[in-house]
Formats: sequence, C-alpha cells, structure tokens
Amino acid sequence: MTGDGEGTKQRLLESYRSAGAFNTASDGLPTRRHLMEVLHDVEEVIFPGFTGERLSRAPDPVWLDARIARLRALLADVVGMECKECDTRSVAEATEIADAFIEALPGLRQLLLEDVQALHQGDPASQSIEEVILAYPGLRAVLVHRIAHHFWGTGARLLARMMAEHIHSQTGVDIHPGATIGRGFHIDHGTGVVVGETTHIGDHVKIYQGVSLGALSVSRRKFGEKRHPTIEDHVTIYAGATILGGDTVVGHHSIIGGNVWLVKSVPSYSVVENDPTIRVRPKQDHQAWFYEI
Repeated sequence: MTGDGEGTKQRLLESYRSAGAFNTASDGLPTRRHLMEVLHDVEEVIFPGFTGERLSRAPDPVWLDARIARLRALLADVVGMECKECDTRSVAEATEIADAFIEALPGLRQLLLEDVQALHQGDPASQSIEEVILAYPGLRAVLVHRIAHHFWGTGARLLARMMAEHIHSQTGVDIHPGATIGRGFHIDHGTGVVVGETTHIGDHVKIYQGVSLGALSVSRRKFGEKRHPTIEDHVTIYAGATILGGDTVVGHHSIIGGNVWLVKSVPSYSVVENDPTIRVRPKQDHQAWFYEI
C-alpha cells in the first residue's frame, strides 16, 4: 500500500455502505466468540473438567450453581440477539428458551453418556470412556449436534446452524441441526460424514467415515418436505456409502456395505453390498512391481 492508503480505505468504506455484510450491536446478531462461549459452558456442565480447567474435587452444588447461572445468562443474551430477519426476541422469550435448555441438560447428558459408551464398546482401539470424551471427533460432532438440535427445535436456528458449522470445520462431520438422531449413536473416524436436515436415525446406529445421508434433489421446491433417508435401529453403514431420498428407509438390523449407492428402501435384516470384481494375480518379478508403483 502506497502513501497513506486513503484510496484503499475509501473503497472499503464504500463497500461497507453499499454491500453491508458487517455486524453491529443494533443488528442483533451473535458473533463466533459468543458461540464459543456457549459451547464451552455447555460442555463444561455435561462433562465437567474436560473442557476448561480440571476440577480440584467432584462437582458439588456450589460449583454447579455458579455454572448454571452463568450459562443461563449467556444463553438468554445470545438467543435474544440471534435473529436479524425477525423482530429481536423479548427478554422474556429468550430467558424462556434458555431455561428450557437448562431443564434439558440432565437428559442431554444421559444421551451423550450412552453415545460415549457406544463408541467405547464399538471400537476395540478405545482404552477408556475418558479417551473417547477427550480424543474422539465423532463424539465431539454428536455432542454439538445434540445441543444444536435442541436449539433448532426452539426456533433459535441461526445459533443452531452456527454450532453445526463450527463443529463441521473442526471434525469434518457435517450434521444438519434438524436431523433427528436416536440413542447410542456411533460415528467411527468421522471425516466426510454428511447427514441432511430431514434424516431420521434410530437407536444404536453405527456409521463410518465418508457416509452421506442426503437428498435426491436440492430444489427449493422441496423445502419443508422429507428429503433425506430414515435409518432404523441397529443399522451399520460402512465407509463411503451414500443413501439418498426422503422415501428411502433402511430397515432395522441391516448392514450397508462400503461404497454402496442406495436410493430405495431395504427391509430389516438386509445386507447391501457393493460387489465389484476384484482380480488378484501374481507378478513374475516382484522388483518390477515395486517400480511400477
């Protein structure tokens, strides 16, 4: 930049005036910092001592009262500011949404403890539930999804989408906050998993990396319709499988093999395989094989 940069500054100011895309207090939108504070405080209540400072002793009423009070105030503030396109929520409405979430925390923690157990029991590489909480991206993605899904249902949908995209950027797992997910959900590895808005997943489902549960059409005409599949209880979906369509139902206790492309329903206890022909032949000269690679 040459001189005092007046030309550059003027162009930027003109862009702000003409195009907008900035956030002021009067706009009523939260920032990413607000989002991080909310997630930090929620996670600290769900799994104490894993997110911030380690605890000096087991959680007690005094410790919990302080965190609940902080979380309630923070949520009421953030929920109250999260809707730019509609009238800003009243303090009473925002506080009601915050209080409803606080009341939901025991059930949310129970769901997540079941998710932890599903990951620990379903992965022979897992050494402890503490390792799952600290180190498994699949658990992190499900944890944030369950929080986001609650707020999606209350109408705080911008906050829910911010949560979903934040954890997507961290883990590579993209779960729309509108998706309904049952108990004991297990995402193994996680990277590249996509779960669409109207997906319904039952209890004790296990999916691997690269699985997509998507729509057959992305037309705006489909807004509000069931566009994504239903996965019933005790289904396993292996890496790279793609299951599409709102009318597609995978029956309970089924197995969907790796790289399967599925756009129609399958009954319970099905095994769906992608069965390419694999040819194995010996090389006459193993040294030549090495150099061909």
